[in-house]
Amino acid sequence: GLELSVNNHAADFSLSTTAGPPVSLSCLVQNSSQAEELLWYRGDGQVDLKDGNKVNISNICVSPVAESDNGVTFTCKLARDKSVQVSVTLDVKFPPQLTGEESLQIEEERDVTLSCNAKSNPQAQTAWYRNNNTLILEQNRYQLYQTSEVFQLSIIKVQKSDNGTYTCVVKSPLGEGRKDFHLTVADKKPLFPKEAVIAAVVVVTVTVLFGIVARKDKIFKVW
Repeated sequence: GLELSVNNHAADFSLSTTAGPPVSLSCLVQNSSQAEELLWYRGDGQVDLKDGNKVNISNICVSPVAESDNGVTFTCKLARDKSVQVSVTLDVKFPPQLTGEESLQIEEERDVTLSCNAKSNPQAQTAWYRNNNTLILEQNRYQLYQTSEVFQLSIIKVQKSDNGTYTCVVKSPLGEGRKDFHLTVADKKPLFPKEAVIAAVVVVTVTVLFGIVARKDKIFKVW
């Protein structure tokens, strides 16, 4: 019976590739005795084809392949019977891309979260370092949160001893990325700042003096 093939695959398949180089997809009508029009779709959207690239054989090129193409499905369909189709899903391999540094200042006894955002395929593994040494994750002091793209380290109620450089290292079989966080722990501000207390005392003192001046006649009469 009539069927299609994409890159010699007659059933849906996954195509492994890397970001950068182009990928060509060729759809061919099999076992047809007449001219058959073909359609291409990227996800749910139809791909525009030139007139000479629609009948019995149709080629499309993804160039350049980007990280955002990972997981995208391309489907070739028979125009007169769209149930006849073959799909290919791109499996785009790329290393984690994580660089840079960030400086953070936080008061004592407050919580702070260090966040690394890094995509990769295959998924990367994460390690945290402090001053170039593996960070020992003390219970009730550190919390880790991780998804396929987000890696976070939270420090609970920071102390002056937490000063230092924290490094997020993200590794996959294709490479690694890293980001530094320079953490400075500042003195805890008093609940009532000294400047505010002094200002309040001055205001009260001036108010009392003005009150005494305003009532000086009555005060003198009493004396």
